[in-house]
Amino acid sequence: MSRIKEFNLPDLGEGLTEGEILAWLVKVGDVIELNQPIVEVETAKAAVEIPAKWAGQVQAIFHPEGTTVEVGTPIIAIDTDPGAGPIEPSTTGARAADLPTPSAASLAAVEVAPTEGAVEPGLIGGPAPGGRTAVLVGYGPRTTAAKRRPRRDAAPVPAQAAAPVTPAAPVAPATPVTTAPSNGHGRAGGPVLAKPPVRKLAKDLGVDLSTLTGSGPLGSITREDVQRAASGTTAAAEPLAVAAPTTAASFGADREQRIPVKGVRKLTAENMSRSAFTAPHVTEFLTVDVTRSMKALDRLRNRREWRDVRVSPLLLVAKAVLLAVKRHPMVNSTWAGDEIVVKDYVNLGIAAATERGLIVPNIKDAGRLSLRELADAMTDLVQTAKAGKTSPADMSGGTLTITNVGVFGVDTGTPILPPGESAILAFGAVREMPWVHKGKVRPRQVTTLGLSFDHRIIDGELGSKFLRDIGDFLADPEAALLAWT
Repeated sequence: MSRIKEFNLPDLGEGLTEGEILAWLVKVGDVIELNQPIVEVETAKAAVEIPAKWAGQVQAIFHPEGTTVEVGTPIIAIDTDPGAGPIEPSTTGARAADLPTPSAASLAAVEVAPTEGAVEPGLIGGPAPGGRTAVLVGYGPRTTAAKRRPRRDAAPVPAQAAAPVTPAAPVAPATPVTTAPSNGHGRAGGPVLAKPPVRKLAKDLGVDLSTLTGSGPLGSITREDVQRAASGTTAAAEPLAVAAPTTAASFGADREQRIPVKGVRKLTAENMSRSAFTAPHVTEFLTVDVTRSMKALDRLRNRREWRDVRVSPLLLVAKAVLLAVKRHPMVNSTWAGDEIVVKDYVNLGIAAATERGLIVPNIKDAGRLSLRELADAMTDLVQTAKAGKTSPADMSGGTLTITNVGVFGVDTGTPILPPGESAILAFGAVREMPWVHKGKVRPRQVTTLGLSFDHRIIDGELGSKFLRDIGDFLADPEAALLAWT
């Protein structure tokens, strides 16, 4: 059995097809141990460190950092018995990439024997730089000389190349020609030579192109010629060395940025497009006085056993959602074509904005957790997401999601359902606002909730009751806990 083993990129999640190599943690010649992290790969869901399947010595790395590799493609070769001596070429079984790359000098020294019917260089079918055969795309080799269509009005090209040309002495800039050109592209009887954008500019400024003398190549009229004519001046009156015509704003590729769509962004785009055009979305809104919830959080933070715990309004929102699901189980379900799958467990997703994009890790079976356990789980989830270490397993199997848009100062939104889920709640910013409380207008802590749901599963009554229960809990959490538990 061969000592050299090739390690293929594994499937790191549900149905992943490719991953980008972010960083190699080893190099050729390193001795590695079993399960030692060897490479960091970014999939469509997370950045993951992949451990080695074998101990041994790294013999070859097949793909550099920044390369996107399909699942199942070999990425590294490992000698599993480096102490057994040198590797014989006949027994390595290694890829061609393991062999040393020949230098340019050695390639240049190789002589190739001429073959019968060889074609001279420069002919189609003859040798081209790099040892390739010069052929036209879509055609086989031909032994005819390549012909180039002559440029219009171009000067005749000598039949044979002349000796190296000695650089000519510098020539002073010529004064713009004021007489009509004789090549048929000026105003002396021939058509006006100008690009479509220049023609449009002339039309907009009311300039007759036939009255202008072009200063561009082959006597073509440029934007500057049109702008000078519109301002009442001529090229002769304003030499180029002095003129400073206003340059119109350009809207070309030099002012654009192209960002490859891959990784988390690619997966998010695919999921959102599939969800938005598959599940009929309905969104309802509810504005709630959460002053009592804010006071309850303050009391909770002051308790000795909670002083080291991160307590935020999102914690009470998550608890409200979990309790409301128990009262309305159909909300925690999935549309499966000819049936609806109602789940007795809640894998609660918390949308998190990271440097890699939006991800939605979830807390498994969150309904079984106490409030303290839920707080710890949410803290770990957020910290792991911000560090870019969320595993694909933590982002799979979600059943219901909360997106906290309030951290960005936004009141609410109309969130799109994650694929396979039937409801998602947007939690808006908590603001101090005038509110009627006990018959008087008082400043109160107020927030707005937005619930999007799949109308194939959840009708208006069910969605409204579910949202109303969440609002009731946040309005008075102590009373809701006593009434519902």
